[in-house]
Amino acid sequence: MNLLIDLGNSRLKWAQQAPDLWHIEAVPLDGKKDFVSLLNNAWGKITTPQKVLVCSVSTSERMQALEKWVQARWSVTPQIVRAQAEQLGVRNRYRQPEQLGVDRWVALIGARGLTSSAACVVDCGTAVTVDALSAEGEFLGGAVFPGLRLLRDSLVQGTAGIPATEGDATDCLARSTADGVAAGTLFGLAGAVERLIDEYRRTLGATTRVFLTGGDAPALAVRLRAAHTPVPDLVLKGLARIADTL
Repeated sequence: MNLLIDLGNSRLKWAQQAPDLWHIEAVPLDGKKDFVSLLNNAWGKITTPQKVLVCSVSTSERMQALEKWVQARWSVTPQIVRAQAEQLGVRNRYRQPEQLGVDRWVALIGARGLTSSAACVVDCGTAVTVDALSAEGEFLGGAVFPGLRLLRDSLVQGTAGIPATEGDATDCLARSTADGVAAGTLFGLAGAVERLIDEYRRTLGATTRVFLTGGDAPALAVRLRAAHTPVPDLVLKGLARIADTL
């Protein structure tokens, strides 16, 4: 069994992978809670994995704690995945390939495993990334902007009259400030993503497939008019492809 770990800014997500096993779990990350205790609760009953692969965009402190925990618990050295110039049919066209966020890189590898056609990968987490992958496997670049929580928090923190209250995003004709913030950020995010998909299709072609992943993907999917395929475990699928080569 392999343990595939996606350590993000807001969530810890993992998959147990074997020929007859694909089991996914996730827990939210709370800065007020002890991270080691979280790992004890999450993985304390997992049998010793053959391989542990980690894709992390979290803090170095959390990453070090995770490495130490895995080594102490299972005597296994985690393999830390990093962006590369080329891997598993994906070529990285970043000016400095190693500076591409590893979660974006692994998601692109996951997408390449799902299609040989051009693809647009939309990852809706703490940040939203919209990345373009050509039919030839070239990562051509992408856009990064704040996710739903950051958008809403920025309004609360940057204004005097908007309270930190959860609103209803059902209708963009909102009749309260809280609903206006909820709807404005969700509809606005959907509009931004759709504009980028349209721009990318001018380069990649009209048949470009769109893969939607990340914690806020279900909320965005409701308002996204562009045809898309939800893949909640896209980063983990990418890690699984990498694990098969190691």
